[in-house]
Amino acid sequence: MRALMLVCALIVSPLALANSPSKAAAAAPAVLKNGDVAPDFALKGADGKDYKLSQFKGKTVVLEWFNKDCPYVKKFYDSKTMQGLQKEQVAKGTVWLTIISSAAGKEGHLAAADAQKLMTEKGVASTAFLFDDKGSVGKAYSAKTTPHMFVIDKAGKVAYQGAIDDRPSATMKSLEGAQNYVTAALTSLEKGEPVKTASTTPYGCSVKY
Repeated sequence: MRALMLVCALIVSPLALANSPSKAAAAAPAVLKNGDVAPDFALKGADGKDYKLSQFKGKTVVLEWFNKDCPYVKKFYDSKTMQGLQKEQVAKGTVWLTIISSAAGKEGHLAAADAQKLMTEKGVASTAFLFDDKGSVGKAYSAKTTPHMFVIDKAGKVAYQGAIDDRPSATMKSLEGAQNYVTAALTSLEKGEPVKTASTTPYGCSVKY
């Protein structure tokens, strides 16, 4: 009888383990909601300086996930659309942080020297170009694509998250007549109005964690 009970225990135990929540699942970060306080972070910039989100308290901040090899990212940079947005918003006092979460050896990963060269060649006009090699910041924000955009208001709360516009295509022609959600969100915040479209489905290449 004892032998039979032991056999049953050995059979049931793996099933119980399979159906129980794993430690990894329990530790997974909660998905950010609009109105949540944006998670603080500290990352090294291509200029060698350290940047913290908290240092920009009281300012509107844009987070842009970047991958130089992604055709969706290329659409915005080859057309100078992204650089134009960066210049316009930085001139208004908005902080624009471009983030690379590609792991070493993965598509889109850049060393500091290569990043500085790319910034010069492409005319990148963001406030800082940041490295998230371990992907901790990308995962904290549940960044899924490049580009994946977040707008953080002056109170440090998420005001917009999702796609940059309403044309999920990598073709340059798709920029014509596109509704830019990031620009719309920033304009609303500037006027002190609520963001009408505060969340959309991001599109682009998957972040290469």
